[in-house]
Order: sequence, then C-alpha cells, then structure tokens
Amino acid sequence: MPRVNRAVHARKKKKNLLAQASGYRGGRKNLVSQARMTVEKALTYAYRDRRNRKRDFRRLWIVRINAAARNHGLSYSQLINGLTRAGVNLDRKVLSDIAINDDAAFARLVSIASDSLQGNA
Repeated sequence: MPRVNRAVHARKKKKNLLAQASGYRGGRKNLVSQARMTVEKALTYAYRDRRNRKRDFRRLWIVRINAAARNHGLSYSQLINGLTRAGVNLDRKVLSDIAINDDAAFARLVSIASDSLQGNA
C-alpha cells in the first residue's frame, strides 16, 4: 500500500487555523500550537456568550420596564401580572421599546394592567 503524503492537507489546516487567529497579539497569531489553543478558547467563549447574551438582554429589558412602570406607580411584577390577566401578550423586548420610545402608549398599558388588577382583586 502506498504511503500517504499529508503535506497539502496539513498546510490547509494550519492556514485555516492561522486565519482564524489573525488579529491576535504575539505568537498567538503565527505559532500554530499557541494559535490552536487560543482559537479553541475563543470559540468556547463565543459559544457560551451567545447564550449569555440572551440572558443579558432579557435582564436589561426587565430593568427598563421596571423603571418605566415605577414612574407610573406600579412595580414590574404588578405590571406583568396585570397585563397577563388582561390578555395582553407583549414580550419584554417590545414592552421595553414602548417604555423608552412611546410614553403615552406605555401609560395606556399601565392603565390596562392596573384596571385588570383592581377588577380581579
């Protein structure tokens, strides 16, 4: 059986790895073993943080909604409870955007929530 020449495939793998590591400092960008470890760590962080970004944005939206709701005399939990009882199905991203950009619409949502809370109390 003939022996396999790995030169082409090995060079291609190294070239792809170093392309991923471009922009790093020092030997991390041009030494294959350091670049391999650094790229692997970077991909691990990227995978983790794609999930954490969803948590962070939801937390930010809740903080914004809570601040706007407290300006109108309700807490965040009371607002969400009232909107749920009233059958208003808006997610936190949209509620946050309304709270920031359209105070009149948010005031109407707060009044809907407080009416449904008082009606069922």
